[in-house]
Amino acid sequence: MKTADLQDLSIAERLQLVEDLWDSIAARPDAIGLSDAEKAELDRRLSLHDADTEAGAAWPDVYRRITGHSLQ
Repeated sequence: MKTADLQDLSIAERLQLVEDLWDSIAARPDAIGLSDAEKAELDRRLSLHDADTEAGAAWPDVYRRITGHSLQ
């Protein structure tokens, strides 16, 4: 599919295409490799979490801070 063809699709059709594309990627998470730097960063963050599990904020609080709305 060419980029010009995408412009002919409605917004709803393009959103569906994005969703379908994302689902096809998510179906094969093993196909997405991480670089050594990304693996090291994930290990670093996990170590920080393990050292202080109380650090951070709960998702509802983060969501409210970002959007100004409560999850309900």
